[in-house]
Amino acid sequence: MSVDDAAPASTAEPSAARQAVRIHAYSRDGFVSRDDTLAVERALEIHVAGAEPLITMRTPGADAELAAGLMHGEGVIRSREDIVYLRAAPGEADVIRLMLKPEARARLDRVERNTLATSACGVCGKPSFSPPRPAEHSPSAAGPGQVAPDLLLGLPDRLRAEQGVFESTGGIHAAGLFDARGRLLAVREDVGRHNALDKLIGRALLDDRLPLSDCIVMLSGRASYELLQKSVMAGVPIVCAVSAPSSYAVALAEQFSVTLVGFLRGDRFNVYTHPERVCGAS
Repeated sequence: MSVDDAAPASTAEPSAARQAVRIHAYSRDGFVSRDDTLAVERALEIHVAGAEPLITMRTPGADAELAAGLMHGEGVIRSREDIVYLRAAPGEADVIRLMLKPEARARLDRVERNTLATSACGVCGKPSFSPPRPAEHSPSAAGPGQVAPDLLLGLPDRLRAEQGVFESTGGIHAAGLFDARGRLLAVREDVGRHNALDKLIGRALLDDRLPLSDCIVMLSGRASYELLQKSVMAGVPIVCAVSAPSSYAVALAEQFSVTLVGFLRGDRFNVYTHPERVCGAS
């Protein structure tokens, strides 16, 4: 397999992920003209050999990881062995080229999906709602054992400390991967919360690290159904979010034995499903 654009990176490249603008900022003292920094959002075209291009809005950086993670979340790519090549198109900053092996290519044909994806919603644009399910592994098969509440309480600050693009823009999501001791393994940022998680899982797929059955995923926002579905596909046993989960996310976590933690901020959190993985919760 050839993966030319998948070198590990902690976040999106700073120069590509940020844009300087001039703004007029108002306070009680009146307006002042100053510089500001925006998180960049641009379209990425994923050209799969023999298929219509997939277009997704994203923050530039880790584009090969995004393509791999997106295809994994859709049930098309199950391991890096499904990939013939995955590389940036020469001279085209916003194009990724992907060739799949025949079995994966056949799975792509079965995925009922519009050619347009957005950074706002992982389900939007699909003509039908038939989510993929993990083929070989589930978080119930293994796990990190019990984790202490103090370990979970420390995750948001560790994630935030590595959010370089958020620090300068305030307008970007992040997903972090931690081991069972609370050590940060990887962080990805993107204007789309789904993209950030796709990049994180895509990196693990390209490194032959799936399933992530001994890891914890930390989300910088809410825990939506789509993010839980992607985590289930990757075999993640514990998913944490600084904000609220949706009812569908809770139902999916319960069904697939995922410990779902929400409102993880300050000195508090809620455990919504499978509390047996958190010391003292069950």
